[in-house]
Parts: sequence; structure tokens; C-alpha cells
Amino acid sequence: MMVRAKVLPFLFCLVVVAFGTKESDLKRCKHQCKVLQQIEEYQREKCYEICEKLYHGEKQEKEEINFYEGREEGKNNPYVFNEEHFITGIKTEHGRIRVLPKFSERSKLLKGIENYRFAILEANPKTFVVPNHWDADAVLFVAQGRGTLSLVRKGKRNSFNIGRGDVIKVCAGTTAYLINRDDNEKLLIAKLLRPVSTPGQFEHFFGPGGRENPESFYSAFSSEILEAALNTRKDRLQRLFGQPREGVIIRASEEQIRVMSQHEEGGIWPFGGESKGSVNIYKQRPLQSNQYGQFYQVDDSNYKQLEDLDISLNFANITEGGMLGPIYSSRATKIAAVVEGEGYFEMACPRLASKSESGRHQGSKETETRIGPYQKVRSKLRRGMVLVIPAGHPFVAVASTNQNLQIVGFNVNARNNEIVPLAGRNNVMSQLEREALELGFGLPAREVEQIFQSQQEEFFFQGPGGRQSGRAAA
Repeated sequence: MMVRAKVLPFLFCLVVVAFGTKESDLKRCKHQCKVLQQIEEYQREKCYEICEKLYHGEKQEKEEINFYEGREEGKNNPYVFNEEHFITGIKTEHGRIRVLPKFSERSKLLKGIENYRFAILEANPKTFVVPNHWDADAVLFVAQGRGTLSLVRKGKRNSFNIGRGDVIKVCAGTTAYLINRDDNEKLLIAKLLRPVSTPGQFEHFFGPGGRENPESFYSAFSSEILEAALNTRKDRLQRLFGQPREGVIIRASEEQIRVMSQHEEGGIWPFGGESKGSVNIYKQRPLQSNQYGQFYQVDDSNYKQLEDLDISLNFANITEGGMLGPIYSSRATKIAAVVEGEGYFEMACPRLASKSESGRHQGSKETETRIGPYQKVRSKLRRGMVLVIPAGHPFVAVASTNQNLQIVGFNVNARNNEIVPLAGRNNVMSQLEREALELGFGLPAREVEQIFQSQQEEFFFQGPGGRQSGRAAA
């Protein structure tokens, strides 16, 4: 009864939001706060405060208050990453590379993906990114712009033009370089990296370079080693590796851009197999599509290079005022980036005991198996934000009413993953036996079926702003 007592006034306030803000609603809201005897006094005051704010027209979602815990839901949210969470690893006047810290450093809740890193490359028009390799496998997604990517591996060079929506795998140790061949638009590339040397850590290694900015790894060797290996006099080596450079991302001339851009779109993969070096996610047949959105996927079935990584990519275009879900992934944890637009998301998350999260019982072998209660994790979404949605966690994403919301998701542990719908046609509840529905919900099966079968759309729906609450199932 304790949990139920705490939740009731909060749910009542949500009813006020949905059905009106009359003075009688305000009185009923405050009455619910007053009659509950099992909550702390500060929680009761917070309940009164929410009632007043709702009555005076201040929307509950702006506050995102969970009054019975006495804290804001969005504060210190371990699943959401903003601009300030990124570390700028490389920066010049012509671009930058930003990287998120290890996910497990943010929270123990993200320990399952601690060996993955997320980065964003930004290159200004007509620029060149100096050749380098990484001690990590990487999957790239071109979020904006046009470029030419060159990969050198197994004694062969493969160069191909890339554009918005392209997905490219780059194997660890591959020497890679690229240009932004556009005259006006920045090139933005999101990267998911899986380090192969030190778990959770990766490095860039620059061959071309000088004494600094970037320093060439050749300069780490003694001069006699370089003289012997390259069969070149010391003075010439000092000239090659001893000069300071202008940075990792530098300006290129029109002629240099023109020469390095003369390649086919997508290219051919020369490192084994017949598939292309890249695949465009927008050119795939959508897995789901209606007036409220489209959902595309690239996995090892249409891009063989992903076979050994156990990674897939999704792209969701949610039309303005629409929503995706609620859904959950059976196996995959999604690392998602907002490519365009604004909106918000909500996720149902099992609440961790404060002792477990704070580490008060470090070294304890006790494991938690909890059945609820669930905490609503909620955050506004805007371009450039990153969110993590663990496997099994139900979530929903909602687009603003004035622009589409576009999200690309990198799915870790993607093999045999299933996306499970929780609403709409073919939702998982509609597959249960009538007896299971009655036993599970404690209501007649007919009433439960009416609710879960009233939504005729699938996967994408009209968002909360246009809902017809209760009418379809009446």
C-alpha cells in the first residue's frame, strides 16, 4: 500500500493535465494530497505545489518533478548526454573531433557498453582530415554533408564518395583519411568505436605529421632506426618529421579537392567479398512506415561488413507531432544520437536501490532482483544529444509539433535482436491468451482487449497533443 499511496496524487495531477484545470480539479488534486497519511510532509508540500502550478497553467512536463522522491527526474540522468558531456579530443580552426567519456564512468548502469565509445567528427567545407588509424573497430554514420573517404588496408586503397545517410565500417588499424568536398556545408560523422587494445580506450595514430600538431608516430623512433628502415639520410628525415604542422583538420585547395573527389558513390569493398564500401540507410526499404514516421535499418543482412561486430543501425524519422513506440529491444542496447529536430523521450527504468548505486556496500555479493516500482526517465531532445536505451527498457520518442525528429541508433548486441511493440497493431499484449490477460491485469479480458486493440496504427502514432483519450475504447 505504501507505493500505491505515494503514486496516487501524482497520477491524479496527470489527469488534471489531460482533462482540464478547473477550480474543482484543483480542489480535488489538493484533497488527494491531504488525505494520504503515509507520505512525508515535504512530499505533501511538493504535491500541493504541483497542483497549484497545474491550475495556473504551468505544464507539469516543464518541471519534470517526481514529488514523492523530492527531486527532478531529469537531474543527473545517466542515460542522456548533452554538449557539455563531450570531451574535445582534437580541434583546429577548420573542425574538431568530440568524444564521450567511457559510458561506465557516467554510471554503473552503463557497464554493459563500457567497451564502446561514441564520437562526432565535424569538418568545415573544403577541408582535409590527415591520414591516421585507430586501435578500434568503428562504424560511421554520415549525419550531414558530402565527403570522400579513403581507406588503406591489406595493401590496397579504396576511395569512395560519401553523403548523408551513408554507413561505413572501418576495421581497426585501417589507415583512413577524408575530405569535405562541399563548398558550404559542414561534414558531420557520428562514430561508434569498439577498442581492440585497451578495453574502453582508443587512440589515434598519425603517420603523416611533424614535430607536433599532429606529431607523427615515426618521430618516436630513433634516427638510426628510421635511416635504416627508410633508407634515407638523417637530414632529410629531420626535414620530413621535424616541422610543426597546422593541425589534424586542415584547409585543402580546390584542385586537391577536385582530384580526391573523383570516385564513385559508395565504392567497391576491395578487402574481400563483393559488397560496397558503404551503404545508405535512406535507400533501404523502411521496416515501418506510415503518416507519423519511417523506420529504417542497416544490419549484416544488407551490409555484410557488420557481421563480426554484432552491431546494427536504425534511423527513425518521426513526423512533427508524431511519436515512436512505446517499444523495447529484446537484446540490443541502443546508443542514439539526435540528427535533426526537437522533442522528448520517456523510458521505464527499474529503480536502483540508493545503496547499490552509491556503492555503500562495495564488495558485497548481494544481487538485486526487484519487481518494480519503475521510474520514468524523461528528457527533452534536441540536435546533437545522445541517449542510451538499455535492452529490455520500454521507451517512447515524441517529435515537437513544428518539426520532424530524426534519430540514428547504433545497436550493440544486435544479432537476433527483436523490437517488441507495446502499443498498436500486433503489440505484444494482444498476443496473450484471454486468461493470461485476466490474471495479469485483474480485469475482464474483454475490457483489456478493448484497450490494447483500440490503436489501429503500428509503431508510429499521433503524439499526445492530438490524442483522443479513452474515446476509441469507450
